[in-house]
Formats: sequence, structure tokens, C-alpha cells
Amino acid sequence: MIDMKLPSLLLLPLLLLSGCASYYSHYAMFPAENSAGEPRQVRLSWNTADYPGWWFADDMATPIRLETQCSERVWRLHDSSDDEAGACGDGIRACGEPGLDFRPPKATVLTDKERCMAVNPSEKGARIAGLGGKLELLVSCKPVSTFAAEGDEKRNIDYIRASSVPYTVYVRKAPRGSLRAKMPEFDESACDAE
Repeated sequence: MIDMKLPSLLLLPLLLLSGCASYYSHYAMFPAENSAGEPRQVRLSWNTADYPGWWFADDMATPIRLETQCSERVWRLHDSSDDEAGACGDGIRACGEPGLDFRPPKATVLTDKERCMAVNPSEKGARIAGLGGKLELLVSCKPVSTFAAEGDEKRNIDYIRASSVPYTVYVRKAPRGSLRAKMPEFDESACDAE
């Protein structure tokens, strides 16, 4: 005779491991000026895995991706849970690159990695997985040049304008794979005019 409890006990760990997390996409699109003073759309996006409170794993998140309309430069903001975070401060931040960025009002080019962007800068231990529907984005650097030359071609590498006051950003959250999770696209016609 086969004990029916044994297969049930073997299936229990599999059921617990699969489907414990809820997966979400987060995004925001808002208008701002780039460092050259041109009106642009700015897009933030990231993904999270949210685990129930009773589960042993912490919520996880990808880095925040920041893109500026018409620019090829993509910023990635990390938190301390990410090995690629860099040593330019605490919280959720992106480090500038020496030779590419500078911090106003001093117009000297960064020689060392400094924090150029921060989300909720007053929260030193902030994690991306814990962000809600509203955040503050502080931008403290400017590009040394808004274009990079590659042979005969010029690539736009400008980004959102630096400001001493953080931008207030409202974020949408949707289950991954749902229709609501589709991010808004940039209007590329603004770039063609340049």
C-alpha cells in the first residue's frame, strides 16, 4: 500500500518555492529640461520581486534606469544591496564618470567618482525595493559635453538638468506582463528636428 502523505510532503517545498513572489514593473515619465535647456521627457523604470512578510527572502529590485529623450546616455541608480553600487555615497544613487561629468557651481571635471544622482536623498539607507508611488530625484551633475564624437557621427549624451531642489516624480506600478506594465515610449520626432 502506498502512503499518500509522502507525495504531498514532497510537493510542499516545490509549491512554497514557486509563486511566493509577486513581480512588478515600475515606471515614470515626466517633463524636464536637459542641461542644454531643451524640453525633454525623462523616463525612470525598474522591476521588483515582492515576497510576503512571512517568507525568508527580502524583496528584490533591479537598478533604476534613467533615460532622457533624444539622448543615448542611460543612467543606472543602485542601492547598497547591489554589488555594482559604487562608492559615491549611501542610499539609492548613481556615480558620475570622470571626464564625462562635473558638479556645478565649480566647473571642474570629476576626477574621482562622485554622486551625480540620488533618489530620496535624505534617506541614507533607502532601497529600491522599498520605493512607493512618489519619489524625489536629485540631480547634481552636468555633462562635460552634450555630444560624443565617434568617427563622423555625433551621439547625444545629454541628460536631465542639475537642480539644487529634487524633482518630484510619481511612479506607476503594474504586475509584470500585464498591459498596464507597458512603458510609455519617447516621441522621437523631437530628436529628428535637431
